[in-house]
Amino acid sequence: MIGRLRGRVLEAAPGRLVLDVGGVGYELLVSVATFAVIEAATAREPERVIDLSVHTHVREDAIQLFGFAESSEKTLFLALVGVAGVGPKLALNILSGIPGDDLLAALAGSDLPRLRAIPGVGKKTAERLVLELRERARDLVADRPSALTPAPPASGDDLVEALVGLGYARAAAERAAGRQPAGEDVLFAERLRRALRELSRR
Repeated sequence: MIGRLRGRVLEAAPGRLVLDVGGVGYELLVSVATFAVIEAATAREPERVIDLSVHTHVREDAIQLFGFAESSEKTLFLALVGVAGVGPKLALNILSGIPGDDLLAALAGSDLPRLRAIPGVGKKTAERLVLELRERARDLVADRPSALTPAPPASGDDLVEALVGLGYARAAAERAAGRQPAGEDVLFAERLRRALRELSRR
């Protein structure tokens, strides 16, 4: 099993990236948060070596790699996939749809409406998440300091596209993006976190 990869980014897009490790390109599925910090790091230093924690998921027809810029995000991911009915792709979608500390708060507080606001999470899934993770949520790390540089400023269109890619309706994404602070000193990752927090509270 692959538990960690260190190399240079060959390709990157919301949800996936290809990492060159010793001449071999590994495709990894990543959350929007991990993509944001990697995009920032490589934008400033194109040849920067990236170190990612990895979860290897083996299926009958494929082997999938999931990458995480922060070990605490991987911890949350593993907790989520341990819930009945939650596969790795849904777990990654959950991590992309709500900030980690907000997810822990929703789980610990049995906040079903907030969990159901995440695209792909229905009533039964939200109930299972709370039932199985409510007690564990208090023990999980909520503070997730990034090992990489935060993402650079991005336009409103970039933020809208990221939100739409997560499954939010374009109209709702545009409203949320329009309410976020702008300016060169406001980083994309922070605007994304604020927009996700607003959308997840609906």
